[in-house]
Amino acid sequence: MLFTSAPLCFTGDSLLEFTLSCESGARSGLAHAHWRVGRGPFSRNNLRKVLQRAAGSNSGLLSRRKRNVNNNPQFQPPMYQVSIAENQPAGTFVVVLKAFDPDEGEAGRLEYFLEALFDSRSNNLFTVDSSSGVVSTVEILDRETKDTHVFRVTAVDRGTPRRTAMATLTVTVSDTNDHDPVFEQQDYKESVRENLEIGYEVLTVRATDGDAPVNGNILYHLLNNNNGTNDVFEIDSRSGVIRTRGLVDREMVDSYVLLVEANDQGRDPGPRSATASVHIIVEDDNDNATRSSARRYIVQVPEDLTPNTEILQVTATDQDRGNNAVVHFSIMSGNTRGQFYIDAQTGKLDLVSQLDYEMNKEYTLRIRAQDGGRPPLSIISGLVTVQVLDVNDNAPIFVSTPFQATVLENVPVGYSVIHIQAIDADAGDNSRLEYRLTRPRPTSPFTINNSTGWIVVASELDRESVDFYSFGVEARDHGAPAMSSSASISMTILDVNDNNPEFTQKAYYMRLKRGRVHRNGCRVTVSAVDQDINSVVTYRSSGNTRNRFSIPSQSGGGLITLALKPLDYKLERQYVLTVTASDGTRFDTAKVYVNVTDANTHRPVFQSSHYTVNINEDRPVGTTVVMISATDEDTGENARITYFMDDSIPQFNIDSDSGAVTTQMELDYEDQVSYTLAITARDNGIPQKSDTTYLEILVNDVNDNSPVFLRDRYLGSVMEDIPTFTSVLQVSATDRDSGLNGRVFYTFQGGEDGDGDFIIESTSGIVRTLRRLDRENTPVYNLQAFAVDKGVPPLKTPVDIQVTVLDVNDNPPVFEKDEFDIFVEENSPIGLVVAHISASDPDEGSNAQIMYQIVEGNIPEVFQLDIFSGELTALTDLDYETRSEYIIVVQATSAPLVSRATVHIKLIDRNDNVPVLKNFQIIFNNYVTDKTNSFPSGVIGRIPAHDPDISDQLHYSFQAGNELNLVLLNQSTGEIRLSRALDNNRPLEASMKISVSDGVHSVSAQCLLQVTIITDEMLSNSITLRLADTSQERFLSLLLAQFLEGVARVLSASREDVVVFNIQDDTDVSAGILNVSLSVAAPGHGVSGGGQVEFLGSEELQERLYLNRSLLAQISSQEVLPFDERHICLREPCENYMKCGVRPALPLVPSKEGFSDGRKGGLHLRETEIDLCHYSKPCGAHGVCHSHEGGFTCQCLHDHTGPSQPFKVPPTAIPALSHLFSSPTL
Repeated sequence: MLFTSAPLCFTGDSLLEFTLSCESGARSGLAHAHWRVGRGPFSRNNLRKVLQRAAGSNSGLLSRRKRNVNNNPQFQPPMYQVSIAENQPAGTFVVVLKAFDPDEGEAGRLEYFLEALFDSRSNNLFTVDSSSGVVSTVEILDRETKDTHVFRVTAVDRGTPRRTAMATLTVTVSDTNDHDPVFEQQDYKESVRENLEIGYEVLTVRATDGDAPVNGNILYHLLNNNNGTNDVFEIDSRSGVIRTRGLVDREMVDSYVLLVEANDQGRDPGPRSATASVHIIVEDDNDNATRSSARRYIVQVPEDLTPNTEILQVTATDQDRGNNAVVHFSIMSGNTRGQFYIDAQTGKLDLVSQLDYEMNKEYTLRIRAQDGGRPPLSIISGLVTVQVLDVNDNAPIFVSTPFQATVLENVPVGYSVIHIQAIDADAGDNSRLEYRLTRPRPTSPFTINNSTGWIVVASELDRESVDFYSFGVEARDHGAPAMSSSASISMTILDVNDNNPEFTQKAYYMRLKRGRVHRNGCRVTVSAVDQDINSVVTYRSSGNTRNRFSIPSQSGGGLITLALKPLDYKLERQYVLTVTASDGTRFDTAKVYVNVTDANTHRPVFQSSHYTVNINEDRPVGTTVVMISATDEDTGENARITYFMDDSIPQFNIDSDSGAVTTQMELDYEDQVSYTLAITARDNGIPQKSDTTYLEILVNDVNDNSPVFLRDRYLGSVMEDIPTFTSVLQVSATDRDSGLNGRVFYTFQGGEDGDGDFIIESTSGIVRTLRRLDRENTPVYNLQAFAVDKGVPPLKTPVDIQVTVLDVNDNPPVFEKDEFDIFVEENSPIGLVVAHISASDPDEGSNAQIMYQIVEGNIPEVFQLDIFSGELTALTDLDYETRSEYIIVVQATSAPLVSRATVHIKLIDRNDNVPVLKNFQIIFNNYVTDKTNSFPSGVIGRIPAHDPDISDQLHYSFQAGNELNLVLLNQSTGEIRLSRALDNNRPLEASMKISVSDGVHSVSAQCLLQVTIITDEMLSNSITLRLADTSQERFLSLLLAQFLEGVARVLSASREDVVVFNIQDDTDVSAGILNVSLSVAAPGHGVSGGGQVEFLGSEELQERLYLNRSLLAQISSQEVLPFDERHICLREPCENYMKCGVRPALPLVPSKEGFSDGRKGGLHLRETEIDLCHYSKPCGAHGVCHSHEGGFTCQCLHDHTGPSQPFKVPPTAIPALSHLFSSPTL
């Protein structure tokens, strides 16, 4: 019993649709059926109408209950990406988040929440209004602190249970120029040597800017030029390299202070700049020789000046600095006796031994001034003339004392008796003498010339009165104070006699050492005997060179004595005196041989008090450094010199005989750069005398030391996104050598520069990036640099440098493939994880953290993707028959970088649906003729059944109505054939029941078989209508009934009298036009009237339907086009054809197949050749028709013309004989 819950109202032409719900106590859930109920008689016409209105009904199918109480909200779009400028005030609007919820009421009211994903600091910077979804800032943003903020956005409804939707919000903070450039150092300090080549790289300054590149494009330039720095230095505006552009001369400017400006070229709001100071100290090169303050010095020194007294200050200057400017003085020549000493450091010239004007009145010294540079530069700073001033330090000295003289008593007055001679070693007035007699008798007959010293007879002599006189003589100089000497004079008055004196021996010998003066042991006596009585023998000598000897008479003999002047062995080694003994008138001679022997009177003397020599540090042991020699004016042992060092310096040795200084240990410039040896030359006389000089040995540097790095290994790290030329670290090495040998530069040449990714500044050792780095390509660089000196040949030392590249988020996540296929069984439980979506990120750490979300294809929300794990979960029931495949686009985000992939979620079918079978109708238009056999023996179609489960195999069977086997059925494929029993001229209608099963479920439907007989009269009285925008399938399935109704009403005929026997697509045009061929029985003579059937003529049909096209179009819901005159008459080959009307369509045999679509009626046709010449006589009375395959040819008779060419039947003229369509039934 069926009861309705409300009154049901039916109208004549409508269907009432309602759902029948049934509750079952045996199982949970509901089962419902969708019914369409119509009101009317169970007649064929009414049944057809009902079937057409119910076409496509799913009545009888079971469906599962949908569990969708509260729908999930959904963001549109699922990902928000916005940008906001930094430094905006708090409360600045960012974006509006908007999610859609189809529910109503509380279930559709949403609340919004923000949660930072990667950095919790973002939570303190942004807020969201929970109701409106407006996101705004909480604090002022700083791009340099954090430039990207990523949030998980959650929208939560208030339904039960509460549903959520998630999206991501990525806020990118855009840059404003709010940071000044920052130099790596505020004060740079560098030292350079003077005389550098132009273009020498001094150092590199570097500034960084925290702003983005557009506001951080730094250019460098020098600001100040107050000391000419811009003429000496220049800076590369891009790299910051400071180079020399002019001469660097320390003597002109010893230091520079450069002010470098870095300008970031920013535009918003404007450029910003910063400055740094660069202090450049110019180191000295020994490029200036010393300069003497005077070219010649003249100094006068009294000879009695005390030794070790300074007599002169020699000065010289050097414009260099440090050791290069330290001046060392030395006496190059003129100090033969070593009487002077010059202090090497101060230039003070001292007298070191007593001067003697009488020995040397003037000294000329050559002074050398030499700096302490390496190598040293020296000049002969000047000549020093030391003029010795005489002092009255020598008393007169008589050449002989006492003086003895004899004089004949008969000499005249004025006779010069004896020459009293004294000498004074002084000079000038100090040596000018005057003589006077002392202790003379009052009546002394003698006087002395004050100037010459001759004693002359002043009065006559009288031996008998006085035969002997004794008195003194004084010699006084004119010095101040005056000095004098006295001597005694013995004057004997001789008598004249006639006997010659005779010597007792003809030769006398005497040996004297040099330098001896008269003493008691330094004389020899010669004796001559005069036979005269009272004769007085006097002696005198000849060959007395330089008056070295005197020979006064004494005790009857001649006493040869040495004068006060010392003998000089070098001047005279032997004296030969001829001594004459005379009694006044007669004389005799003898020889006296005086041999002078040497005495150690001279000390050895070096040529200079200071020697300077150079030697390379790499010379082998035993190398002779210099030959030191001294001279000694003595001879023999007194002149044999022995050399030795005063101090024991283990590096050197001196040969005691030759003075050769040699090395006896290896030298090292780096340990000691110079040695000063005190060398003494000592003679072997008695007593020994010596002289000392100083030997300065300067060690020349050779390139024997390689540079040494301050560390064994250098480690550094750098972010991978830093700009090029950023400094990474600085290496430093030292070289113990000096000069160019110790100047170090740095290079990667011959080492490892990371395939050109790094450079090293040659002067500073700063390692910088040359290209952009990529940690994912090279996370660690193992570099090798060299420190190389500038010696010849150069020496170098390697060092290992490890640079670790730190990660930045510069790589988007990468899916393994751009498209994925995921297979999921339908009816899987809600909440089941159907797949794991994963992407990889070559970054590391937090930069490799990936968020997953669905960005396309998930509307309505069927799947949910876990934002972190990538688990894909089903949110609703998955039904293969509802939708077999879902295509979603998933996005992997490593903020702000993203990548996407397409995921094809393909459902695996399960047998959870019954087959679908509608009531359908088979219309068989049977054209019976005795000329051809056109009965369709093949497959005319297939049972219009299908199963939503594609894996199901259907089984077809007749349950009732086909007991005569009029329809032949293939139970596996559902293909239908017609029985030969239908090949007759009898119309037929039969109702059959067909069942379809998938093995689990089965369904039944009604099949109506309708056979219509097509006659020649129907064909002869047929026309073809052209319908716009209609396909065969749509016309048969949906529009056929309305079309028949429309034609019947226009012609005032019964619907059953309208017969459609052909539909065909018009292939002559590109538009979708359907040709429908039909014939109509005349009213009162139709099929329903009984008796002989008559048909309306073609012309009448054409005219009436043409005139009522609008009404027909309105009823049939189809646009009826004007009749196409391009029928066969227009292409008639014979000119004299009398009249051509609308030609009836030609019949065809039914095709092998019926339905191509099991759910809707379909049609497939096969052509059959027709003898057109016999059927329509197309050539008329004046032509002969020849039929052939596909057409005919007209041959014109005599006196008639026309083209004799084949004519092919166009496809639009081909009629259909049969069609099958489905129609609804109860």
